[in-house]
Amino acid sequence: MGSQSPTTVLDNSKLNTSLTNALAKSGVSIPGGDLKTACSGFKNLGQCVAAMHVAKNLNLSFDDLKNKMTGSNSENLGKTIQDLGGPNVNAKSEAKKANKQAGQDLNAAESAS
Repeated sequence: MGSQSPTTVLDNSKLNTSLTNALAKSGVSIPGGDLKTACSGFKNLGQCVAAMHVAKNLNLSFDDLKNKMTGSNSENLGKTIQDLGGPNVNAKSEAKKANKQAGQDLNAAESAS
């Protein structure tokens, strides 16, 4: 599952629904209300979910995060947080926290689907 694009993985409607529910439980709102659309362009689903957590945790725009993490000059999550979060944000610890949260959501979704 890790190497497939998010949109391919989210073709599994059970997983899509389970992950949407797991994110809602975490208090994460899905930009545009559609996981497939929100996650298109990301290398994998975990990266997308982690970006959603960062957007919520740091009150950043998911679209800004997505634009920096996807596309021609894409950056990793830590670098993106560094760029967008300002000088008072510890990008390394925020990236680690978001990746952990994403892992928990993905595990919850996989066990529920």
